[in-house]
Amino acid sequence: MRCRLLPCRTQRIRTTVRFTEFAPAKINLALHVLGRRAGGLHEIDSIVAFADVGDELRFEPTPEFAIAASGPFARLLPLLEDNIITKAYRKVAAIAAARHKILPPVTVHLTKNLPISAGIGGGSADAAAAMRGFLRLAEIEGVDSEIEQAALSLGADVPVCLMGKACRMQGVGERIVPLENFKPLHAVLVNPRIAVQTPAVFQKLGLAEGERRGTSLTDLSDPAAWRNDLTLPAVALVPAIAGVIAVLENQQDVRFARMSGSGATCFGVFEKPDAAREAARAISALHPQWWVQQAILG
Repeated sequence: MRCRLLPCRTQRIRTTVRFTEFAPAKINLALHVLGRRAGGLHEIDSIVAFADVGDELRFEPTPEFAIAASGPFARLLPLLEDNIITKAYRKVAAIAAARHKILPPVTVHLTKNLPISAGIGGGSADAAAAMRGFLRLAEIEGVDSEIEQAALSLGADVPVCLMGKACRMQGVGERIVPLENFKPLHAVLVNPRIAVQTPAVFQKLGLAEGERRGTSLTDLSDPAAWRNDLTLPAVALVPAIAGVIAVLENQQDVRFARMSGSGATCFGVFEKPDAAREAARAISALHPQWWVQQAILG
């Protein structure tokens, strides 16, 4: 399916550059919710890795800014004015203008391979990939504090997706430390094709403003010992998530299975790629309606 969203008028400065940015799925290997700050934002301690599965953004010079979407989940995207890629364009355009640079208009051809509202940062990954592309077009090198703040204003997961490699994320998403010695993991990602709204999951968690709960990560050496504090509230809203985790846990040679983000995507980590490949095949055969992908997390 292909849909074209309405253009956004901007300065008609042309460029001949064509290139592609990858928007990998974000996987929360751990997600500890520590409390809720005044103002409503939740404080977390999370270990994040990125899959070799994701969306693709292709940038093509055009007279006006536009988004053209295709792929298995394109029909579920919001219209242009509400699309996070449009918001990213405006953020980078403002940064560029303040630095006496110009962000030229382009059409972003988005191939939407990742399910939406799935706990794997699909929208955040798209926004981060879009920002990387727009910064390149505006000839802005590096990521400074202003760009990091612009990313955070788009969503709590956008800064970590802008970094795009395994790291520890704390606070409300603004404190990010790369995990330099992170070893890639062989995994299978599974989504039952049920959208889960993140605000509803946090609301179900039931933390009052100013309330503290949960503990920070203490042992970074054993991913199997980590947890996701959003699993129980997500399962209460979408019971099918428990079934997905159970299916993953029943696969041969699985080390552990867990939900990512606020769901409904879950993942299993395996000792070897052959085991992950066989698990993906078996789960796809057993549940052909589910979204199932073998992946390497790093």
